[in-house]
Amino acid sequence: MDRYARQTLFTPIGEEGQRKLSKKRVLMIGCGALGSANAENLTRAGIGGLVLVDRDYVEESNLQRQQLYTEEDVDKQMPKAVAAKARLQAVNSEVEIEARVMDADATSLKPLLDGIDLVIDATDNFDTRFLLNDLLQKNPVPWIFGSCVGSTGMSYTIFPNESPCLRCLLDSLPINGATCDSAGIISPAVQMVVAHQTTEALKILVEDKEALRTSLLTFDLWNNHYYTMKVDRAKKRTCPTCGEHPSYPSLQDSSSTKSEVLCGRNTVQIRTSQQQNVHVLKERLKRIGAVKANDFLVSVEYKAYRLVFFPDGRTLVHGTNSIEKAKSIYYQLAG
Repeated sequence: MDRYARQTLFTPIGEEGQRKLSKKRVLMIGCGALGSANAENLTRAGIGGLVLVDRDYVEESNLQRQQLYTEEDVDKQMPKAVAAKARLQAVNSEVEIEARVMDADATSLKPLLDGIDLVIDATDNFDTRFLLNDLLQKNPVPWIFGSCVGSTGMSYTIFPNESPCLRCLLDSLPINGATCDSAGIISPAVQMVVAHQTTEALKILVEDKEALRTSLLTFDLWNNHYYTMKVDRAKKRTCPTCGEHPSYPSLQDSSSTKSEVLCGRNTVQIRTSQQQNVHVLKERLKRIGAVKANDFLVSVEYKAYRLVFFPDGRTLVHGTNSIEKAKSIYYQLAG
């Protein structure tokens, strides 16, 4: 029996929808809880291609809700995008999957949009979401926003030049600034957001646009709340992203920082333009402290800190929220 038989029996998809789905490509921004689950759903559904973008590696605290990863991935400190690709290819070898271990910024993302039919937001911060909002408005590709924390979540599908953009939406609504690092999260909240994101994605990919939900969805599973809100009137003529005279503020150089605190993680990321050879670094750092390495990163324990170096010039300094302190430690080790 055909592996997609149960899916093609579903009339809104059918054989024709499956053929369309098998030719479509999705860009997944983030391979954490939302990204790993959406990626698995689409891979099992028989999508044509998937590009996975994530800057982080698998840690033990991820396993509670990030379904593609294992304790072995934690032990090896595997980058999430690489570990996700390996698992997904084992699930469905017919899907073309590309893993990118990198920061999601305007410069790195723009080339990835070529041939992409849909972008799914699976990030964990609004800085990246606003960047996506500007980038995908300027280079029109539909995308699906998703967010969850605690037992709550929300999702909204954005069509550039048609629906209100994310900036319009969030200017009109009170948004809780809590993160899963500060307020925690339960996995059913993740799965609820994913269910809506993947379903909307399938509608877009099989070209059933009439079935799309045009409202903002919010819920609180623990307190038994579920809302959908019409947001058509949120679109603003003066919006700097989707208004009459867009300036795309998140794409400006001033919005890009070389050092940033990762919210709630007691970690600072430092970015440089210089590539780093992880194998050379591994040998050099052995005199500093306990070193772990693979083909994608090298980490070292140094005093009360842990530094993780990536080939693309990024370094995570765990153990501090001070950019100045992180830079000081980084230069002590990296020169």
